[in-house]
Amino acid sequence: MSSTEPPVARPEPPGHYDIPPPPSVPPESATGIDLRVGKRLLWVGGGAYPLENVTRVYTYLLKPKRKEATMLFLKRLGIILSVAFALTILGGITGIASESAASGIVTFVWLGAVAALVFSLVELYSVLTSPVQYVLAVETSGPSIAMVTSRDPRQLDALVGSIVHAIENPEAEFQVRVERLMVNPRNYYFGDNVNMYGGTGNVGVSHA
Repeated sequence: MSSTEPPVARPEPPGHYDIPPPPSVPPESATGIDLRVGKRLLWVGGGAYPLENVTRVYTYLLKPKRKEATMLFLKRLGIILSVAFALTILGGITGIASESAASGIVTFVWLGAVAALVFSLVELYSVLTSPVQYVLAVETSGPSIAMVTSRDPRQLDALVGSIVHAIENPEAEFQVRVERLMVNPRNYYFGDNVNMYGGTGNVGVSHA
């Protein structure tokens, strides 16, 4: 003889059974940042965004500017070598009058060229080794975009639905733990205007 158990009541309000619940809070980490919705405000760390001003919520891959960095390095390489060789030739001409002066000019020129090449190589390496980041972006009616990331891409995908649900339902509130976006903004494609993103020890960076 079997007994039937009564159906479990769903927590969602009527008409919203298809809205997934907010994702669970992952283990807290040193790079963690709170993303929460309450009283019609979206809080990303210490930054607050009125939900009525949110125009778009989406996830995407934030990719480093590897092609641009490579082209910039090659351009710099051409300029550095051209200037170095030109000044070396000038030093050779100067050497007709003074060998010691020519030697000093050539040494100074190539030391400067090596330093410039090392600097350019370091910048290129920093971009080429920058990882692709899966991020959650929240655009507003102004120029600001809030960005966070997570080790679990599914958490960010679920957050899109949760934020949209909060926009449509004034009573909705939730809080989750995500991660700061710890990148150098110069190394990535951010679009036309990015005035805010989670960073190391801060919640905002201006990017032209």
